[in-house]
Amino acid sequence: MTRQRRFHQSRALFFLTCLFGLSICASGQRIAILTPEPSGQVQNAAEHFAAAFAGRFKVLDLDMTAAAFKSGRPETPFNMTDAQSRAAAGVTGSDTLILLKSETLRRASLDRPEYYEAYLAIYVVDGRSGQLIIWDLATFEEATPALAEKRLVESVPAIARSTVERFANATGAVAADRPKMAEINADDAEPGLKPPIPYRRIKPDYPSSAYLYGVRATVEVEVDIDESGKITRTAVVRWAGYGLDEAVITAVRSMNWRPAMRAGKPFPMRVLLRYNFTKVEKD
Repeated sequence: MTRQRRFHQSRALFFLTCLFGLSICASGQRIAILTPEPSGQVQNAAEHFAAAFAGRFKVLDLDMTAAAFKSGRPETPFNMTDAQSRAAAGVTGSDTLILLKSETLRRASLDRPEYYEAYLAIYVVDGRSGQLIIWDLATFEEATPALAEKRLVESVPAIARSTVERFANATGAVAADRPKMAEINADDAEPGLKPPIPYRRIKPDYPSSAYLYGVRATVEVEVDIDESGKITRTAVVRWAGYGLDEAVITAVRSMNWRPAMRAGKPFPMRVLLRYNFTKVEKD
């Protein structure tokens, strides 16, 4: 065997080994599929999601993860902080949490006095960072609850496959730099220290999707503000979905800020901002 042939064979073996290693890495990703508000409808969806993810990732036993999650379950499983999300991933032994919620609701409008909507809300949470990396909502409207639920059930396999693809593309793009910086909770400033404050506060919008589903939630965001008052980083550390996270980021980044002051001199600081959302009926 010539030296050149041995070289090409070794190189081919190297690439095959790399591909095999990447395959193991992908399939080794442990997925916990959870239904904090169980029903026959959402359990059916969970089984389809488990089947779709099992082809490319390691899906943990549904009953075992449900029991583990329940043992340390937060009061608001669809509105967790990043710390609560990491804790839930730890107790379930997973790298990623997928939380599913499904209901059938009676609706009415001016042109449709009565109809029904079956929906499936999907939360995909990275267990290492605690961040919500995917949120999606699938809805189906029909004249009766049975017809709406039938359409949802028939569509779940395709929804699950689409979520798998979105997750596969999102994997690896979650971790973000969190530079070291002085930190303070904006609601509990330290004595003698002037935290950053906006020159004009802007209230985040309450998205129509959140209004339609009567969402009550709290969104918390970390904001890094440099010595000139410029926002250098934002990170949602308590997520909610329904467009609320994006509404908060938009509002915060629309404000002009006065930087933190210590001994009369500006310096960079990280603050935690908290926004509480609740549905207010329109007049």
